[in-house]
Amino acid sequence: ISTQYIMSAVNDTKFTPAVFLLTGISGQEDVHLWISIVFCLMYVISIVGNSVILFIIKTDPSLHEPMYIFLSMLAITDLGLSIATMPTILGIYLFNSREISLDSCFVQLFFIHSLSFIESSVLLLMAFDRFIAICNPLRYASILTPPRITKMGLVLLLRGVALAFPLPFLLKRFQYCQANVLSHSYCLHQSVMTMACSDITVNSIYDLFIIVSTVGLDSLLILLSYIMILKTVLSITSHAEALSTCVSHFCAVHLFFIPGIGLSVVQRFGNSSFPLLQILMGYVYLLVPPMMNPIVYSLKSKHLRARIIRALKK
Repeated sequence: ISTQYIMSAVNDTKFTPAVFLLTGISGQEDVHLWISIVFCLMYVISIVGNSVILFIIKTDPSLHEPMYIFLSMLAITDLGLSIATMPTILGIYLFNSREISLDSCFVQLFFIHSLSFIESSVLLLMAFDRFIAICNPLRYASILTPPRITKMGLVLLLRGVALAFPLPFLLKRFQYCQANVLSHSYCLHQSVMTMACSDITVNSIYDLFIIVSTVGLDSLLILLSYIMILKTVLSITSHAEALSTCVSHFCAVHLFFIPGIGLSVVQRFGNSSFPLLQILMGYVYLLVPPMMNPIVYSLKSKHLRARIIRALKK
């Protein structure tokens, strides 16, 4: 009777694993060391590139303008994203360490999601900056004053943190009794909640809400700002010169939003059908923008490129 009671209690109790298992590129374990070299190079370029951008903007008073202040916000966010994903990705490919505790996973996904929301907001502010600079240049300095820029930065920071803050607590209340193998080399809310054996309706609704209210809303407002910019540019003679100031931001927007939207679609509608595609899109979404943004802005911004060359010569 005692044995039957114990077995019944065990069967009725939902099992919560102590760890999650992260996923690398399956079937390529023999070349993990070579893959790790690629990731290390990407992280070095990202960290060094964004650090150089921040150093140049901070030390050069001529770059203390709204456009470059927003660029420094983008660089800080990209540094944060690189640091948030680096331990688990390099842990898998360098040390074959796939295990991550629940609490560590929840902390990582909080920082990844909050920083992603902040980056989306920064790109929106940069679009607003270009909109004011081109469509209303005479009021540019009076609209984007340092106090107002500071308030904008605080608002986007609070928005990102506030939207990501409930995620660990929504996941903490679940019991995880299914296979605990995540679909990425790092923790994401969508990936973790599918491991739960509880009702995830609330999480799914909130996940859709934050995607629509951040990536969806921000991308729509950026699109509207570019429509207004294009309309204004077509009415002036110096088309090329006006549009050249938007090229860097246009590239940064595409680098961030296209992989992000694609990853969300694959996670929701092709989770089991395209595992490799999902993993690769996850890498592109979180690793490529922090690496490419400093390169793009350094190449496309004449003033920034000149300051970087001058600093290297010294």
